[in-house]
Amino acid sequence: MSRAMQTCLGSCHCGAVRFEIETDFPELTMCDCSICRRKNALMVKVHESKFRLLAGEESLTEYQFHTLTARHFFCKVCGIYPFHRKRVTPDNLGINVFCLHDFDPAGIPVRQAVGAGMP
Repeated sequence: MSRAMQTCLGSCHCGAVRFEIETDFPELTMCDCSICRRKNALMVKVHESKFRLLAGEESLTEYQFHTLTARHFFCKVCGIYPFHRKRVTPDNLGINVFCLHDFDPAGIPVRQAVGAGMP
């Protein structure tokens, strides 16, 4: 089922980091890697051209592990994880849909991504 393209606003908990994405929400993903299991985030993949950081670049801190390829971003103030730059497709971001304002993930297919088994 094709969904209409939507523009969504998102933020961390304290509002220091604010962003905007454009997507038709083809699917959501959950990853089984060590950090994603602990974050328990539900993600939508968005091309970097469809992502705009509106505020808070100075409030972001970055965490990398394993191959040091994926870039996981957190708010320094409230600790919330709003997005990451993907490892396999670095021109895309994984957006934590629980950081999107007034977003309901009901009805969008969820795919289990395999991260733990990646070399």
